[in-house]
Amino acid sequence: MPAAHRPGLRVDSALTIPESELSWRFSRSSGPGGQGVNTADSRAELVWDVAGSAVLSPLQRERLLERLGSRLVDGVLTIAASEHRAQLRNRDAARERLAALVAEALRPPSPKRRATKPSRGSKERRLDAKKRRTDVKRLRRPPHD
Repeated sequence: MPAAHRPGLRVDSALTIPESELSWRFSRSSGPGGQGVNTADSRAELVWDVAGSAVLSPLQRERLLERLGSRLVDGVLTIAASEHRAQLRNRDAARERLAALVAEALRPPSPKRRATKPSRGSKERRLDAKKRRTDVKRLRRPPHD
């Protein structure tokens, strides 16, 4: 399917990145390719400007910039795909990878763990197990005269 006909990259039910914000670069790929390995531009790079995106809310933009900070260069995220021999399959792989990466980064943080105390029964079971282990080890010792 040509990129011009796609409505955009659907990340989740609430966010779709329009095609106008995505740009592509192609280059020669290393790896498998047969006779066309040195002539076909099958490696695909998908580029998205996170900092300048119009579809993100301020909270989403802040969360993406924070969580993807190590992968961003001047607020721009680049995904490269070169695992397939065909450019079209590499384009699809890059789109899927971008959607998964953005969805994971936008996921709200899990709630903080609440500290709890061990129950009385669990303490007793632990001490009983320690006593049994002590007895087993004591029986292994040589007799003391």
